[in-house]
Amino acid sequence: MEVIEQESFIKEFIKPKLPQELLSRPDMLSCNNLRKVYPTPKGDYVVLDDLQLSVKQGEFISIIGHSGCGKSTLLTMIAGLNEISGGKITVDGNTVREAGPDRAVVFQSPSLLPWLSALGNVMLGVKQVFPHATKKQRLDICKYYLDKVGLGNDFNKRATELSQGMQQRVGIARAFALKPKVLLLDEPFGMLDSLTRGELQDVLLEVWNKEQITAVMITHDVDESIFLADRVIMMTSGPYAKIGDELVIPFERPRNRRDVLEHPEYYDYRGYLMNFLNH
Repeated sequence: MEVIEQESFIKEFIKPKLPQELLSRPDMLSCNNLRKVYPTPKGDYVVLDDLQLSVKQGEFISIIGHSGCGKSTLLTMIAGLNEISGGKITVDGNTVREAGPDRAVVFQSPSLLPWLSALGNVMLGVKQVFPHATKKQRLDICKYYLDKVGLGNDFNKRATELSQGMQQRVGIARAFALKPKVLLLDEPFGMLDSLTRGELQDVLLEVWNKEQITAVMITHDVDESIFLADRVIMMTSGPYAKIGDELVIPFERPRNRRDVLEHPEYYDYRGYLMNFLNH
């Protein structure tokens, strides 16, 4: 598109609204006046400033923006892994002060303990979160989620014996097994080839459709954000980054990749997101 055509497109584009069913739910995650500052020899570097974000219970949002805009910084602050410089983050009404089992993170690298099996890696977290469960109950939880991500026959394989895609499956199973209130996904498929990436997007959606956990996903991939999310959050470029815009993705769930790609409005949504990133 030419610039004039893009501007005309934005004026004519009518953004869909969240369905009433989602709007009626309480907020599970809230970021209010959020600020992140890193001190440097030349003065403070403000990564995020006055950032406002609310996510409904059971909503899946994706966050996009250019590299360096603070997407991953925001996610690690929500996870309690990065100190908040100002403002407040709450999960289910409770203020976030440190990391906790109510927030599970799937990173770009699965970060498995290489000497443990797939089952052992998932069990580590399950033991911490369910200390009063019986050994069988914890084992059943681990096996259930490993089976759900397609590793039903690979429980006892060590992490070093698994492909990169299989390791990420373990990471997804580990996160869901903790039964968190918020699932945080930091470009979990960014290091995978396109075929494996598509397979794991389907795996993630299949498990998420059943669990309906509030999910926040960081991604550079516009198509991925449309396919997975109820709402795409667009961040401005840093420094002093904040939420620049948002777009509701109204496709019905459960979603089928072909149906999404063939939807008559798919490329309108894609064009809107690309226009934001390009301008």
